Amino acid sequence: MKKILLVEDDTHLQFLITEELKDEGYEVVSASNGKEALSLLFDEQREEPDLIIMDIRMPKMDGLDALGHILKSKLDVPVVIHSAYVSYQDNPIAMTADAYVLKSHDFSRLKETVGTLLNRNAGSRSGREATAFRSPRAAAV
Repeated sequence: MKKILLVEDDTHLQFLITEELKDEGYEVVSASNGKEALSLLFDEQREEPDLIIMDIRMPKMDGLDALGHILKSKLDVPVVIHSAYVSYQDNPIAMTADAYVLKSHDFSRLKETVGTLLNRNAGSRSGREATAFRSPRAAAV
């Protein structure tokens, strides 16, 4: 079963996305901010996730700071930025993510993106190889 780390500070949205992803057959681990996500990612007792879904605007540590730490660590996991703000997609750190999905009441685009990235990386653990999936403008959906 593929494991997803969901980093979302809105508890209601976190619950809804978790349920949607579980219905798709994924195991979901949640964090409420970037700091908590990094603690989970670098905990040697835990298994590395197959994919990360990251909000941007969060307390304690935002998603861009967390993504910067992930990049510095050379952790090789695909990252989907899931944000309500299109303005961040041109941020240099945000551009390193494998996909940028705008938040919506309909989670079909998010689930489609997750499926595509996980299937693309099925043969390898190289999340950064999936960057071809993300184009500067088309990936913000």
